[in-house]
Parts: sequence; C-alpha cells; structure tokens
Amino acid sequence: MDAELDPEDAKIITLARSARARADARRGAAVRDETGRTYAAVDVELASFSVSALQLAVATAFSSGAVRLEAAAVVADASDTDSDSDLAAAWDLGAAHVLLAAPDGTVLRHRPNPAQQPSA
Repeated sequence: MDAELDPEDAKIITLARSARARADARRGAAVRDETGRTYAAVDVELASFSVSALQLAVATAFSSGAVRLEAAAVVADASDTDSDSDLAAAWDLGAAHVLLAAPDGTVLRHRPNPAQQPSA
C-alpha cells in the first residue's frame, strides 16, 4: 500500500480485501462512518437480485445508524471499473472520497466527492 496512505484509509482497504477474499467475490468494499465504525461487504449476485459491494456497505452503515461516511474503499481487479451508481451511494452519505484498490491493496484511483470539491 501507499506509504502516504492515511492509516484509517489503509484499514478500510484491508477490510475490503478481507471481505473479498473470505467470500471469493469479484469486489469487496468497506466504509467508515462519522464515529469511526467500519462496515464491509461484497458483491451479491443472486437469482432474485444483485447489489454491489459498495452499495451494500453503504446500506449496512445506514441501517446501523450512520449519519455520514468519512471514506469508502473498493477492492477489485484493475480492469474492474467503478460505476457512477456505486460512487453515488457513498456520495449520498457524504463520503469525502472513495479509494479503488487492487487485490494486493495498492491504491489504483482516488475519487474525491465532487460535491465537496471547490468550484472553479
């Protein structure tokens, strides 16, 4: 992982990696709420419905009483792209950024919340 990575962000990447490996899933995600609690999830693809790892992690945080997210992380293969609807789930609860990391934990992309960026 990046030496300059905030330790709390490194933690959610580790949680996302662990969830992904445990479930042998395509993507794992983790979020951190305003109190420091963390929630991890993986992609769920069942016959009756599907939900992305990030959407499920956000939903779990929200259903547990989280009011705001500080950050989120998604771990997937480098070829896997982040969808706008996945990112929107994190932005809905005010996450400052979403980190997209490779299975080894290397940060591939840092996506800041567009609503929190200074306007030009």
